[in-house]
Amino acid sequence: MDITPIIEGLNDAQRAAVTAPPGSTLVLAGAGSGKTRVLVHRIAWLLQVEHYSPWGILAVTFTNKAAREMQQRIEALLQQPTGGLWVGTFHGLAHRLLRAHWAEAQLPQGFQILDADDQLRLIKRLLREANLDDTRWPPRQVQRFINRNKDEGLRPQHLDAGRDPYQQQMISLYDSYEAACQRAGVVDFAELLLRAHELWRDHTDILQHYRQRFGAILVDEFQDTNAVQYAWLRLLADTDDKLFVVGDDDQSIYGWRGAKVENIQAFQTHYPNTQFVRLEQNYRSTGNILAAANAVIAQNPDRLGKSLWTAAGDGEPIQLYAAYNETDEARFVVDQIRSLSAEGETYQQMAILYRTAAQSRQFEESLIQSGIPYRIYGGLRFFERAEIKDALAYLRLLENRQDDPAFERAVNQPPRGIGAKTLATVREQARTQNLPLWQAAEMVIRDQQLTARAAGALARFLQLIEQTQPELTELTLSEQITRVIEVSSLRTYFAQSRDGKGQDRLENLDELINAGQQSEANLTLEGQTPLQAFLAQAALEAGDTQASAEEDCVQLMTLHAAKGLEFAVVFIGGLEEGLFPHSMSSDDADKLAEERRLCYVGMTRARRKLYLAHAETRRIHGSETFPFASRFLRDIPPETIQSVRIRTRRSQADDAFEVSTQSHDTGLSLGQQVIHPTFGSGVILNTEGRGASARVQVKFATAGTKWLIVAMANLTIA
Repeated sequence: MDITPIIEGLNDAQRAAVTAPPGSTLVLAGAGSGKTRVLVHRIAWLLQVEHYSPWGILAVTFTNKAAREMQQRIEALLQQPTGGLWVGTFHGLAHRLLRAHWAEAQLPQGFQILDADDQLRLIKRLLREANLDDTRWPPRQVQRFINRNKDEGLRPQHLDAGRDPYQQQMISLYDSYEAACQRAGVVDFAELLLRAHELWRDHTDILQHYRQRFGAILVDEFQDTNAVQYAWLRLLADTDDKLFVVGDDDQSIYGWRGAKVENIQAFQTHYPNTQFVRLEQNYRSTGNILAAANAVIAQNPDRLGKSLWTAAGDGEPIQLYAAYNETDEARFVVDQIRSLSAEGETYQQMAILYRTAAQSRQFEESLIQSGIPYRIYGGLRFFERAEIKDALAYLRLLENRQDDPAFERAVNQPPRGIGAKTLATVREQARTQNLPLWQAAEMVIRDQQLTARAAGALARFLQLIEQTQPELTELTLSEQITRVIEVSSLRTYFAQSRDGKGQDRLENLDELINAGQQSEANLTLEGQTPLQAFLAQAALEAGDTQASAEEDCVQLMTLHAAKGLEFAVVFIGGLEEGLFPHSMSSDDADKLAEERRLCYVGMTRARRKLYLAHAETRRIHGSETFPFASRFLRDIPPETIQSVRIRTRRSQADDAFEVSTQSHDTGLSLGQQVIHPTFGSGVILNTEGRGASARVQVKFATAGTKWLIVAMANLTIA
């Protein structure tokens, strides 16, 4: 038999993984090291050389797209169909199993699958039936509780609430939800895996059948498995050495949604006879990018350990830009994109990555101003996000009581006991009397068309708007936005959310305040109030059509969304303490390790050029802050990185001024001792610019070296 096609083009490590004797194998596959190629060629090797039947191979992926690609590549490699293979996602394979054994799984033969929206609707119905206020028991919070416990393999009877009333109620809701699903003959996504695991656990005859059938089990992205997924695999594999898992502990970034990096780290303990292969040759990035990424991730403890390398050369140094503020950061990135485009780089091969979704606004604004097409990958543009629309609805209604869409959105968000029946009455009154909803609401209250409770809830909303209006007259635009977010209770509502998205929504609301503050000096009023002009600007930006996936456009996305992708040019913004690593992770060793892995993932998305940026000042909650540069930047070897200083065209006299020992413009001298209110004492090393743009470089005793805008830094001479 000619095995050349199966091993042709593989490097030594890839060949070792593909041709390993049947048995337990862990392939530690670094970013860009060809893991999919290894999996495809491994299956071909098992079929052609080890003479496995296609019916005896199970291959598990995390996405349907990956499963389809794997099947197609195997058939292309072997030049024949392989229909007997079980290749699919965890959920897809579990569904296939339950369809075959529906009776043993205690399901009706025609059971249906609930998607996330259907699941949420069922939970809302159960809350109504239990007379529970959905402001105290948010449906998404209940949904998250149920799914999280299912991912851990836990049923309601496994949970102990102790004397905690909250836990007691959540467990009761979980129990009611399970009973409702059983009555309706439906299963949600998390249930597919848990029910399939229990099927094998409780029916040894069925389990034995599949253990005998599948002599080889291959798993992609093993570092992303959760508790029930790994338990399902271990139950099927038993003590036999038949698991071939491919993954990278350094790319485990989904702990917040149940993934357990411990699964890959403990694999060799669970299977002592494991063959261990490292894939370290990278076919994506340049040497400098890999050296920097290796240095960042090397600071994490408990790694399995590897060091990526490339035969393609060092490439260009990584570019590091210390921006004045977030506006300057975005301007720098967009300027670089424009220059790269002029040199022939396509927009679609450039990506801007950021830690939090709220950071996209500043980049979006700069791209729009420059006329550069862009697309938010896997998400919404800033002004299209639900929480932003919620806040804008209040602002619009305060400006114009006749704004019916704003009334509809704001009236019961957050929930305040104004139900569907009340709103139906208001809408009918508006229709028959040809009135705006606001006036119709006043009329139905006055004419006593509602119950006392419903009328009271609606009246309180109208009073909230009326009482807030005069409070805003003496406030700046950003203060108006801040006040409305507070009095509307949107901040409190999202702060109490336990659906995993509350923090992102709060950060987006803070960014809306920042947007108002930054817009105040630049708005074209034309007879409008600042708020009216800002609302018009927001509507226009939201109305801009986002580029389609097929269009040549710059890609914007969070670092989490970037996993699995690659681009010729990558920009990572916001590399500051408190932002990246995030403030919610800095004091937790496990979360900080995941933040570092996230940085590693972001850096290794770049093929040829990598730009890193941080801001000396950044507005958080509408206030100016002076963040430290991210600790991740300090880990990068100096020889791989080049600092970028953007200098405007100036005369020789200006240059001479900049290096003089005394700046008559700032009153500060080189070598002078100064004190900063946040960073403490330091020494001036350099000065740059004049007037409002004058900056000084200060070496602080504890905070390191920073460039500061003199007009904003509040420096005092020691």
